[in-house]
Amino acid sequence: MQVTVAQHAGFCFGVERAVAMALAETKKDAPLYCLGQLIHNPQVVGELAKQGLQVVDSPQEASCGTMIVRSHGLSQEIVDQIEACGLQVVDATCPFVKRAQKLAKKLVSEGYQVILVGDPGHPEVCAIVGSAAGEVTVADSPASLTQLAVGSKVGLLAQTTQDFANFRACVGELLGRTQELRAYNTICTATEKRMAAAMELAREVQLMLVIGGKNSANTKRLAQVCRATGVPTHHIETEAELDPNWFSGLEHVGVTAGASTPKWMIEGVVSKMMELDKEKVQQDSEVEVQPQKEEATATEEATEVEEATDKQVATESEEATVEDVATAGEAPAETTQAQPAEPEQTDMESQAFPTINQGDIIKGKVIQVADDEAMVDIGYKSEGVIHKGELAYRPVASAKDILNVGDEIDVYVERVEDGEGNPVLSKRKADAAHAWVVLEEAQQKGEAIEAPVLERVKGGLLVDVGVRGFVPASQVDRRFVDNLEQFIGQVWQLKVLEMDRERNNVVLSRRAVLEEEFQAQKQEIYDSLTPGEIVDGEVKRLTDFGAFVDIGRGVEGLLHVSEMAFSRVKHPSDVVSEGDKIKVMILGVDKERERLSLGLKQTLPDPWENIDQKYPEGSIVEGVVTRLVDFGAFVKLEDGIEGLVHISQLANRHVAKAEEVVQSGEKVKVKVISVDTQRHRIGLSIREAEQPAKGQSRNNQAAEYQESAPEVTLGDLFGDLFKGQDASKDE
Repeated sequence: MQVTVAQHAGFCFGVERAVAMALAETKKDAPLYCLGQLIHNPQVVGELAKQGLQVVDSPQEASCGTMIVRSHGLSQEIVDQIEACGLQVVDATCPFVKRAQKLAKKLVSEGYQVILVGDPGHPEVCAIVGSAAGEVTVADSPASLTQLAVGSKVGLLAQTTQDFANFRACVGELLGRTQELRAYNTICTATEKRMAAAMELAREVQLMLVIGGKNSANTKRLAQVCRATGVPTHHIETEAELDPNWFSGLEHVGVTAGASTPKWMIEGVVSKMMELDKEKVQQDSEVEVQPQKEEATATEEATEVEEATDKQVATESEEATVEDVATAGEAPAETTQAQPAEPEQTDMESQAFPTINQGDIIKGKVIQVADDEAMVDIGYKSEGVIHKGELAYRPVASAKDILNVGDEIDVYVERVEDGEGNPVLSKRKADAAHAWVVLEEAQQKGEAIEAPVLERVKGGLLVDVGVRGFVPASQVDRRFVDNLEQFIGQVWQLKVLEMDRERNNVVLSRRAVLEEEFQAQKQEIYDSLTPGEIVDGEVKRLTDFGAFVDIGRGVEGLLHVSEMAFSRVKHPSDVVSEGDKIKVMILGVDKERERLSLGLKQTLPDPWENIDQKYPEGSIVEGVVTRLVDFGAFVKLEDGIEGLVHISQLANRHVAKAEEVVQSGEKVKVKVISVDTQRHRIGLSIREAEQPAKGQSRNNQAAEYQESAPEVTLGDLFGDLFKGQDASKDE
């Protein structure tokens, strides 16, 4: 039994995109929810549930975390409810659905009566209706339009998975019933291709199998299309539903799948069919994917979506005229033929053209470039073709972004011939093979290679080294860098740290290159530095004992807290901050230990200059007590100038502790009793500063007493004494 899988079957771009976004979110720590099923495929939804995606019926069921908007979309009202619940929103709406939502909203705003051809109650239809505040009428067929009252201005849209024939029939029903009819074909291009390929295949086989969720509208419609051709058709979800009796006596069976059906489910069904027909498979059965055209990749579909959505929804190129819609036929069927056997080469052919084999890497010249492919002359009997997905390991918007006519390139032979006799080539695999050789050689020799930075990923950056290379965050720079996005687009020199060709894993380092460059310059830098030299610097980091200052070319020196100012500094942050641009003096250079000592106060005016003139001995000045010590107190006269008041100079009495007389922060008057300009010392006295005033007060008191006291004689003082003595003698 021959089994043929339709050319366009399985995941469309929008579904693949939604699943990929969901899987990416499951790798994060936050809880992940989806309001309804992400896609209409129970098996895929079940697998996502195992990864942590929880399906809920309302935003209120999700207490915290992230809500992913399913591929069918949601109305803005519901999105607002989700955000009101404190949930982060990740929008996985299919871009085709987004386009239909925008058109509905725009048409309503312009006063059109908007009609949507679709399945009432379908999540996508509900989302489109909700995007226009509910002012959209849903019709599933021309018959449902017959009883509908229409206005003078009607805008017609379609659910993205609708059958084009049904949409065209609806246009015909509305013709003549309104003054102005604006019809937009919003049916997904992938849907049209899938329908056309299924119908074409159904006409060639004896039985059709349609794989996909029983709740999937597009899958059910796909089954209807196949049945309409007259061929027996079965709609199944998994291989478990296969009945061996279906295939009895059949020679050719066709297989297609809805937009929500992954490749592994299709392969599972085909594999099970082969098991059921095991005896015949051993003889002559074959499984083929239709070879006439290469199946559009997800990247190609993405490009189509982006091109469609980037246009303004009201442009003539986007709007289908009534005549166009009414007369347009279905998309041409993309037939599915068995790949013909390669014709044997004649002697003349073998002499004129070289022999090529699958896996060969050969040189070629680009002779034609389109958006989705390029033609390359490799000296063979026919030109080779490189499809867009094989130009580079990362997705490209157009082949024209990579190649130009006349370019000479290396290509890898994927297949000697396709269904049209053209070799199928890959520039991506040829570049990768060359890249691995270069990487291995660079690693062995310890040489650096050049690579552009592509994007920020978890833990580091991705770079292009012919294959995907990874630079960990710790290997980006000589110091830790928080903002890695700033490097995207830069071209770096990198060293290969690790590589595993089998696992396609390459780890590289920019830090290793920078360290080598720095070490090469370091000796020269230290040789150029001279003690006493004043240089510009930038404060990089602060510690309790000082600050590290970059004086250029990555060389740092220590600015100790004692060298920051002439006055005492409690903490470096009192003087400098990270990022400050300052001038510093080179105090010392230790080449062997690669250390520099720097000074800041040496670049400032010396407050001790002419200090004996500013504060001559005997002068009385005012200051602030800064410190109390066992032997006295230090008094600040100005910034950088402190003098000592010895404990003996605090008061005219015995003082055990300085705290008995003064307190830190107190303003006091002091007398300068000594100045040592060489040793930067000033002796001060509080006691002597107070003595003149106190002495003057005592003299005044003595004078006042002398003026008021009566005259006193010796007799007045001692008369009574003498009188006593005389009386005793007389006795």
